[in-house]
Amino acid sequence: MSKGLLIVGEDMCAEVVSSADAFTAVEAVFGAMAKGDAYNFPVIREAIGYADALYGFKSGFDKAGKTLGVKSGGYWPGNMDKGLTNHQSTIFLFDPDTGMLEALVGGNYLTAVRTAASSSVSIAHLARKDAKVLGMVGAGHQSTFQLRAAAEQRSFEKVVAWNPHPDMLPRLGAVAEELGLEFEAVTQEELGAQADVIITITSAFEPLLMKDWIKPGTHIACMGTDTKGKQEVDPELLASATVFADEIAQSITIGEAQHAVASGHLSESDITPIGAVINGTHAGRSSDQEITLFDGTGVGLQDLAVASVAAREAESRGKATRIAL
Repeated sequence: MSKGLLIVGEDMCAEVVSSADAFTAVEAVFGAMAKGDAYNFPVIREAIGYADALYGFKSGFDKAGKTLGVKSGGYWPGNMDKGLTNHQSTIFLFDPDTGMLEALVGGNYLTAVRTAASSSVSIAHLARKDAKVLGMVGAGHQSTFQLRAAAEQRSFEKVVAWNPHPDMLPRLGAVAEELGLEFEAVTQEELGAQADVIITITSAFEPLLMKDWIKPGTHIACMGTDTKGKQEVDPELLASATVFADEIAQSITIGEAQHAVASGHLSESDITPIGAVINGTHAGRSSDQEITLFDGTGVGLQDLAVASVAAREAESRGKATRIAL
């Protein structure tokens, strides 16, 4: 890169980073993490005591990809009423050779597309090849990204969905229609009975799916639990499943597995990094009857990976801005 600080805004990120780009970047960084070539630094995430907001930092270093940086941001639940996205973030990329700030990249679109890529990677590597029904638990802003990314990995025919606020489901239904998929709003129990793949993407603090509702062979991607106390599924469901995670340390502390571990339903040794499946050191799904579960807590290296793609592509297309710092 030439001298100066590269600035890549939100609109440009959406223009230069596709869901396929995000998939490739996230899959690669998960593989690097499993090999020990990339690692995340401890997460800082706090309730700031104002506007009901959560704010924090995720950072890390990918030695294989030469990517160093930090994502700063959080969750402001009142933003939707202001016409803004509840999740707000910015990504800072640094030169690992000098420590100099290289790029400032908008993080809102990238957070959505990298989170969708994470569940999409899990579907690609763990879901049954013949999966036909996709279940969506949650219909917020992130859900449409999840649906689009998932549809790229399997030949789904139908989407079944549930949301605590049913009035939000039509937006998800419109995306399903756009993708040529049948759409049905159902109860949580009906969703479990029909779905071959389930994505949970909510901000819940209690189980929304119970073990007895899930049929054999289902793959579940739990994508909403990223803070201590949050929860989307029954701990007994994790106990009955083969569990994978983006990062085990986060999974057992701030991810979906925190509750199963605390209650004794699951131990840390029961969880496998998804990168091990990507690298071929773990077989992944072992049968069509096995329930697999991916605990996607969201790691800083995902953000850095997609931000690096955004910076590289924006500059190569001559669409980025540079300023002297």
